[in-house]
Amino acid sequence: MHMVALRQQPGQGHLRHGCAMLSRDRVQRVQHGEALLIHIGLLDALGIDRAHLVGVSMGGMVAQNAAALYPQRVASLTSIMSSTGNPNPRVVLGRPGALRAILSRPAGKVDDDALVEHYVRVFGVIGSPGFAADADLLRHHLRRIVSRGIHPAGTARQLLAILAAGDRRPLLARIAAPTLVIHGRDDPLLPVAAGRDTALHIAGARLEIIPGMGHDLPAGLQPRLVELIVEHCRGALRHSTVD
Repeated sequence: MHMVALRQQPGQGHLRHGCAMLSRDRVQRVQHGEALLIHIGLLDALGIDRAHLVGVSMGGMVAQNAAALYPQRVASLTSIMSSTGNPNPRVVLGRPGALRAILSRPAGKVDDDALVEHYVRVFGVIGSPGFAADADLLRHHLRRIVSRGIHPAGTARQLLAILAAGDRRPLLARIAAPTLVIHGRDDPLLPVAAGRDTALHIAGARLEIIPGMGHDLPAGLQPRLVELIVEHCRGALRHSTVD
């Protein structure tokens, strides 16, 4: 039997009170300590000794840290549209329009409808140009997200946590789990160089660059992502059986 467990970051949805201070020390703890403890605590609560970790964007950074710091708990790692914290502008800086989009706030009266339309516009900027967007499906998913709770201060703290984490390349060198790095060739928020840099600093990592993929998970791309992740997890299981 296989179990899929999903975890959201502190500061959003039902965990929106999970990071309440803005000090550098605090945001570092959210990124390196508290977020990892939530990962490991979830595994403990579910009775799972080792798991295949899949992380997207900031979640990819947390999953990378977990693989480095808790190797005995990680059967494999899949890092999607993420980075190492390399400060090189060519690696870390996306297009100005994409950065402005994710930092923007809805204009005028802010209610659920306004938030949904705002995020439709954001994903129109950072999304995947090579995959047709289903506007109705996107609105449906966004409405579910909004209903769980949008907390702008939590988002700001997550961005600060990324900045405070600094350059994690030495930490990533400790990762021994089989690793798959997936990145969109057309990601406007986090350049494809970030994906290449991630794979370069994790020993034995496999890099999959997907043409037309931006900084989202469009419906047309999801079957391919599932295929890649399942193939990677099965390969990691075969590898551990041989060892």
